[in-house]
Amino acid sequence: MCGITGWVSFHDDTYATHDPHAPYPSRATHGGARADREAHAAHAARDRTRRPVIEAMTAALAPRGPDAGGVWLDEHAALGHRRLAVIDPAGGVQPMPDRPDAPTAVLCYSGEIYNHHQLRAELRRLGHVFHTRSDTEVVLRAYAQWGASLAEHLDGMFAFAVWDARARRLLLVRDRLGVKPLFWAAVDGGIAFASEPKALFRHPELRPRVDADGLREAYSLLFNTGPTLWSGVREVEPGGLLLLDRGGVREHRYWQLEAGVHTDDRDTAVDHVRHLLDTAARGQLEADVPLCALLSGGIDSTVLTALLADELRLREGPDARLRSYAVDYSDQAERFTGDVLRTGHDTPYAIEAGAHIGTDHSTVVLDPRTLLDPEHRRAVVAARDSPIGVGDMDTSLYLLFGEIRRHSTVALSGEAADEVFGGYPWFHNPKALAADTFPWLLVTGDEAAMPLNPDLGLRIAEFRDDTYRAALAAVPHADGESPDEHRQREMQHLSLTRWLRQLLHRKDRLSMAQGLEVRVPYCDHRLVEYAFATPWALKSFDGREKSLLRAAGAGLAPESVLWRPKNHYPATHHPDYNRGLQDMARDALDACGGRVRDLADETRLKPCLDTPPDQLPWGHRLRLERVVDLALWLDHHQPELAL
Repeated sequence: MCGITGWVSFHDDTYATHDPHAPYPSRATHGGARADREAHAAHAARDRTRRPVIEAMTAALAPRGPDAGGVWLDEHAALGHRRLAVIDPAGGVQPMPDRPDAPTAVLCYSGEIYNHHQLRAELRRLGHVFHTRSDTEVVLRAYAQWGASLAEHLDGMFAFAVWDARARRLLLVRDRLGVKPLFWAAVDGGIAFASEPKALFRHPELRPRVDADGLREAYSLLFNTGPTLWSGVREVEPGGLLLLDRGGVREHRYWQLEAGVHTDDRDTAVDHVRHLLDTAARGQLEADVPLCALLSGGIDSTVLTALLADELRLREGPDARLRSYAVDYSDQAERFTGDVLRTGHDTPYAIEAGAHIGTDHSTVVLDPRTLLDPEHRRAVVAARDSPIGVGDMDTSLYLLFGEIRRHSTVALSGEAADEVFGGYPWFHNPKALAADTFPWLLVTGDEAAMPLNPDLGLRIAEFRDDTYRAALAAVPHADGESPDEHRQREMQHLSLTRWLRQLLHRKDRLSMAQGLEVRVPYCDHRLVEYAFATPWALKSFDGREKSLLRAAGAGLAPESVLWRPKNHYPATHHPDYNRGLQDMARDALDACGGRVRDLADETRLKPCLDTPPDQLPWGHRLRLERVVDLALWLDHHQPELAL
């Protein structure tokens, strides 16, 4: 896992006639020694100007790649890379040229290709020669063989850039579900790109600027992909690619969800889901560094961890033990209080699951003082590049990842199972199914969103309505669907293409800020495609959420876990945390020269500040969390607000 950045600009055509295979102008193409020296001097001068810029952009991503870094430049392109070495630590150095002298293509890549062994064998049969064991080189040779269509051959999580010096073309590619982030923005004569916006803002032409459209995107909680909080900064679509050449920018989707035809009966569907899960788990277990699993005690992580542990024992012997981790709060055992998202205390189930599977299980326990530590909060906001988060749940995840990183470089997570198998309450709640809006807004809407000053005129309600209509229009449907099936397909599409994306962003940013790679086997595109095409009756045949996963996981998890109700990521209930948060929110309103007060609706915040700490509802607390994060974001990023 890594961080990538760079830019391509066709503005300067000084050397437009030189051999594109030569890194510097050659004597043969420039008429003798004097012309050659002049060309080299001009190239060196431009290199001295551009190199500090690409080095600064690359340095901004250092937490994503603590093991190594490098840059590469030619007349039109500048590429930067930070590396977290996971496979072939000795090889895989980036940016990677296709040949050491006069390269025709250079790759800057982040992610993991889980079928790289199969692709390597196929490419060797086609005549390609390899010099490393890395999956990075497989991507580079795949580009040489298939060009921009290489993405269709890749199984994994990835975001990468290929500069084709021969065609003078930049290709940006992102994985199908959007596990790995990739942002871009226009610059003079081309575009800049990066794994995170913070690297873009090290480019002299780009500034952290936020306008009304950006605030509306962020605080509407609709999780659009494309436009972002930052003015002029966009995301490459999941399952998408971007091409830049002298003709401009073109975007294309190489993958998207389809309704498909499903003919399997229940037993066949259960067996196939088990096969797909097992295949995904086995494929994602490879690493040349220590690896572990996130084990919360829910069905998603328990089934996955069991498959991983079984495979590890097959590979390394019956005594091999997989490390597993969970997070807890010092008050949970005594003070747990159920809410709209949480039905029980995770830790007893996680311990039981770890013992059942046979993992080396650890629980990271956090107290209110640690969660309120301003340095931890600042680190989280800096990692996110956004004021939108979930407070203590983000801080605890960041700290959990930091503890895991002391022992492991890779962790596997059960993220996405709820979206794939229908685990959220909105799949089963008649009110949510009948609602004419995004289903999560019934839980996380105005109650949990930071109340913004109405004088900003953002018209968020109108924006939500318009976006919802467009989102429904994008849902694929099968012929002859019943009304119930039609609605459930809409719910799953919205969950997979919107709600999941913000969860993947959260996990990526907070893990990579600690130099930890997190893999998500439930995002395997074959599993997602199969489940999306499966009729809702099969996904809910036992009258509960995630019926297919429960049946496929039979024997892998304790019965208590298999039949446990859906439980969201835990939050602390300690009144000391609520009291400290209220104090931080009061301070936040006075921070940043009054800019927080300009943005916030203090009238709606007052009940959140005045409620006794031991009675503070979850939704009110989340409002306070977002006020605190807004102040930290304004202070850290110093954005220009064009409202």
